[in-house]
Amino acid sequence: MLDHRIIQGIAIPYSALVSVIFGLMILSFPIGAYLFFDSQIGKSINYGLPITELDIIKRYDLQFLQGITIGDVFVVSWATFLILFVIATLGPKKNFLQVLSPLMSGAYQSQTGNYLIHAIKWFSIIVVLSGIIDAVQQSIGISITPPTFDNDLTGFLGVSTAPLIEEFAFRILLIGIPLFLLYSHRASGKLFIKSLWNPSDNLPITNSKKAIILITVIGVLFGAAHILSDQWSTGKFAQAAMAGIIIGWVYYRYGFAASLLIHWATNYMVFAYAYMVSSINETKITESFSQSLVQTIEMILVLCGILGITLIILEYRKNRLVENLN
Repeated sequence: MLDHRIIQGIAIPYSALVSVIFGLMILSFPIGAYLFFDSQIGKSINYGLPITELDIIKRYDLQFLQGITIGDVFVVSWATFLILFVIATLGPKKNFLQVLSPLMSGAYQSQTGNYLIHAIKWFSIIVVLSGIIDAVQQSIGISITPPTFDNDLTGFLGVSTAPLIEEFAFRILLIGIPLFLLYSHRASGKLFIKSLWNPSDNLPITNSKKAIILITVIGVLFGAAHILSDQWSTGKFAQAAMAGIIIGWVYYRYGFAASLLIHWATNYMVFAYAYMVSSINETKITESFSQSLVQTIEMILVLCGILGITLIILEYRKNRLVENLN
């Protein structure tokens, strides 16, 4: 009874924070578009730069991409995220407001039937755990050095497109396809596509042990990839591996829309506000994270993550109590 009352007391401020994060996500779409197409963060270059001028394209000599600009790539990524954001807001079973309304009255349920609620919850939890990992590592002399970009416009393009590339590789290819091969009892193209979209809802998974092992291994590989790419310092491994495991579990449990939006929020949404602050104050992007607006957003995410973790623990205790009584 006490846990139930505590859950009700936490659910109301938690729902308020979820609502604020939802609003920040929506605003990040026009902010990002403005930064890319109407601001001066690119200085000597703009959205018309041919993609073949980027170092990574030159390195692999991808000449078949001639005629495509960085603006074209950004628009495709931006539109894809927007479409998936709308899908996540509306479903799969209830829309965002249908879930939020009872939550605001204190009726918390861990299984909400909405992709976006799950994405916001686990995104904020990742922010909390990342902060804890960073604090622990700094206490023993391990620091995290982020990648540097020669130009803010191409840097923003990089962080905006990375979620699509990485989610397709690490979730669809390395988790989704193996899960289909492990748990599907029939060869069906329709089932294959549906299982890649949402594995747990479409595959007859009675024993999730193999799935959890797979998710953990791929999560560790996700962490290692950040180090092997030579973009991050070795201190990033623990953070990235933790995020990879959580996002992998979210993909397995709630589907691709939820997992991709977590990654999108970590990259695009956060950096949209950071680059906006950097542009307004004419400072380096690394310095923008110490500005009040970005720190306020970070605090909102941390508070939401702490409440989210607390609700998970209390919900688990309540369910165990019910099981013991039965």
